[in-house]
Amino acid sequence: KTEAAADGETKAEAAAESGSAWEPSTTVSIVVPAGAGGNTDLSARVFAQYAKELTGHDFIVVNASGAAGSVAANQVLAAAADGHTFLYGHNLVNVANIAGVTDYNYTAFKLGPTFAKDPAQQLYVSAEKYADLNAFIEAAKAAPGQLKACTEVGAYTYYELLAFEKAADIDLDLVDVGSNSDKIAAMLSGQVDLMPGTWMLNKDYVTAGQFVCLGAPTDQKYDMLENAGVKTFADQGIDLAFPDTDYSFYFPKETPDEVITYFDDLCKDLLDDETVSKALTDMDVIPYYLNHEDAF
Repeated sequence: KTEAAADGETKAEAAAESGSAWEPSTTVSIVVPAGAGGNTDLSARVFAQYAKELTGHDFIVVNASGAAGSVAANQVLAAAADGHTFLYGHNLVNVANIAGVTDYNYTAFKLGPTFAKDPAQQLYVSAEKYADLNAFIEAAKAAPGQLKACTEVGAYTYYELLAFEKAADIDLDLVDVGSNSDKIAAMLSGQVDLMPGTWMLNKDYVTAGQFVCLGAPTDQKYDMLENAGVKTFADQGIDLAFPDTDYSFYFPKETPDEVITYFDDLCKDLLDDETVSKALTDMDVIPYYLNHEDAF
């Protein structure tokens, strides 16, 4: 049980204090624009587990991957604006719009709080092919347009790779291979040369000597990466910093304000609990609370 639940504090009591009288009346669906097992999915499941422990209400994760997140986004936009369905993810809504996959951006939703974050995805290569960043850049310059980098066209990683090409002055062959698990499979089979990915999903491959992490495209330095010897690109002479991925809530546009207040308070209550924060940090996801006004 969470500390708050153990102390006997209910969400109804917290709601009465905050002025939000709304409570879920049925199961809350957390629509995740990714398959099971990745950072987005697993951090959503942490929220669902501990939100149920604290409030007594049911929260379920609904995986709806595809089309740069627009499958999940469209599902939420079509849902009733009653607080029982929301989209959970990072800045995929704006990225899909920039890519032309959708004709809407975040303004199509009512925005909620932020629960967690990841550093911008690191770049990985096969340890059998490349020893470090310099070796990869040299190989890319020796064979312009021939080294394959896996991504999902129109998604976050696609634009991250474009930024890397520009910063490193190289030309890669960007290949759409699908989900995170598909990217890892493509790397392990030698089909691609470069892969963007999260530390949580790739650290075991680095530890096993199968992958080399070329660097982190972040302004900030994160302990979980520094402790593993992962350098930022800036520290290696490459001017590359890409936005971190904040995991935030997106609700149907007409969702009442009291619903947003409820989830603002619920996220804060959960992240104030060391049990919840530890559940996130143990999976190399960063606990990170912003209310709906600060999140966007």
